Amino acid sequence: MAEKATRKKMDRKQEDASKSKDRMLVVPPLSAPAGGRIAIQGYEGSFHQMVAQLFFGKNVEVITCPTFRDVVRIAAHKNESDGAVMAIENSIAGSILPNYNLLQKSNLKIAGEVYLHIKQNLLVNPGVKLEDIREVHSHTMALQQCYDFLDQYKWKLVETEDTALSAKHVHQHKSKHIAAIASKLAADLYDLDMIAPNIHTLKNNYTRFLILKCEETITEIKGADKASVNFHTDHSKGSLAKVLTAISDGGINLSKLQSFPIPGSDFKYSFHADMEFDSLQQFNDVMKTIKPKTEHLKIYGIYKRGVWK
Repeated sequence: MAEKATRKKMDRKQEDASKSKDRMLVVPPLSAPAGGRIAIQGYEGSFHQMVAQLFFGKNVEVITCPTFRDVVRIAAHKNESDGAVMAIENSIAGSILPNYNLLQKSNLKIAGEVYLHIKQNLLVNPGVKLEDIREVHSHTMALQQCYDFLDQYKWKLVETEDTALSAKHVHQHKSKHIAAIASKLAADLYDLDMIAPNIHTLKNNYTRFLILKCEETITEIKGADKASVNFHTDHSKGSLAKVLTAISDGGINLSKLQSFPIPGSDFKYSFHADMEFDSLQQFNDVMKTIKPKTEHLKIYGIYKRGVWK
């Protein structure tokens, strides 16, 4: 009975957390029914879950996965999930190249994107004070993002596999001497106090997340103004320049161009391109223009682009 009561309390806190204004929703929810089952990498309370709630609504059920490979595998089957959330790049660390490779090898389509302001917080059990802390647990990247704050204290820093899992362990063990660095959602879910909020050194830290859907479930998104494509040319002299010129001449903003080696080739590359446009017709016209200039062209998704808050 005590466990059930705790679960209900955590559910209520999760609902309240979804109303927080310090997170950024950059696209409207999909036209699909609210909720659903969405695959994420990490544990409950992770930044991926925050994005899932922002995009699909507070009633979304997350399928927690240990790896991004598992996320893609589950999202590829409509009977296992209603889609996935996957981080793809960070404003400080750059592109997450393995995730681009996973996307390239899958049949998933991009249905949207969310830019989330990453805020790291020092979490403790209720009543714990700064002077009580002896250890701080979190993912290595989170610890690195907070070194300026952590260097003020002589705490032992313990690397873990996930920020949210660290918060969960602090809650479960009721420790007075261990703190975690994690999201506000993790604090709400696991009944922890944010003894020191926003302790990350670089405040302008955003991660771009992709909303992925099984190809057969994708429908046209009204008001779409961004697309992600992959292409490669015959690598003859000036072939890439011809494609890029055609994109520019078509009035499309090339917001990202990322190269990837083609497996089995002798240093030949394919390119991931994010394109922003004014109308779907404009995008389609440019695709018709560049297709003859490429040896391969695949559209990963046509969706609404995110905006900075």
